[in-house]
Amino acid sequence: MLVKRKNSPYWWFDYTTPDGQRVRKSTKTSNKKKAQELEDRLKAQSWDQVKLGVKPKYSWKDAVVKWLQETTKKSIECDITIFKRLDSLLVDCILNDIDRTKCEEVISQLLNDGLSAGRVNRIMSLVRAVLRKAEREWEWIDKAPAVRRLRVDNKRIRWITKAEAQRLLRELPEHLEALVRFSLATGLRESNVTGLEWNQIDMQKHVACIHPDQAKAGKAIGVPLIGDAIHVLRNQIGKHDTRVFTYKGNPVDKAGTAAFKKALKRAGIENFRWHDLRHTWASWHVQAGTTLNVLQELGGWSDYSMVLRYAHLAPEHLAEHANNIGTLLTHLNDRHKKSSPELTVTA
Repeated sequence: MLVKRKNSPYWWFDYTTPDGQRVRKSTKTSNKKKAQELEDRLKAQSWDQVKLGVKPKYSWKDAVVKWLQETTKKSIECDITIFKRLDSLLVDCILNDIDRTKCEEVISQLLNDGLSAGRVNRIMSLVRAVLRKAEREWEWIDKAPAVRRLRVDNKRIRWITKAEAQRLLRELPEHLEALVRFSLATGLRESNVTGLEWNQIDMQKHVACIHPDQAKAGKAIGVPLIGDAIHVLRNQIGKHDTRVFTYKGNPVDKAGTAAFKKALKRAGIENFRWHDLRHTWASWHVQAGTTLNVLQELGGWSDYSMVLRYAHLAPEHLAEHANNIGTLLTHLNDRHKKSSPELTVTA
């Protein structure tokens, strides 16, 4: 039945579902006719759900809210950014209506907006994950649709030479120069560098510790601090009680800023992102002879395939194995010479 409450302009409904649950909720309308229609519709839905086993209809917005409530991963901010981009495309959709055709429409719109295939794949991976959870854990839908992955061209690893790095360092403001020097010396990701705290550093043992909740792979990383890194850290002592890297007394939260991009332009370096400093660090290591398995441990990669991207930078490590058949071929050549009579040419 519909009731009015004190200090509320809206009608409230108060009824019991077929399975005995009492429902008391505002209709959010002061129009009694509309309120009655809403109550009747909800009662009918309750009957279908309890007596006929019909699943309630949940919206994409409902799924997003539940996903954010249940998710504790460290990259949740990335998920929020993606959900905001998807608002205009899915916010009014019922989950059961998000089929393969709808997913293709979303993919097409994202590509039309100028996003790369890789970025679209990352966005749709989250859509796929939400829909699968709605099917397999929440039991909100019967079947999650298949979501197509776009083909991504494998591009070369972008890194800079030491001469280019020196040009860049000369163009950077003091606080960014420190961040870049430290990144090139450690290979740490941007968030690990900007968020670095003094309690993570052992200056005597020359080691920094990245905690599991700060690492992309979810495992702690022990980072050896070479001379350049120690020099940078010593220059930061006394600037802040907690955080290592600051700007005008405040912790730095973002490094790849407009100032970084302007410095790149002045240094004559194109097509270079902050994350490419990590690629540069890895490339320099491989070129200096660091083995890929050691590089994997230094960089905190959980997947060996990630370090294989740098293998082509030091093909000389394959020469030793390539020469394994050298002796055999030499032996065959010697036998061929002995068994073949010399050709005599007579005038």
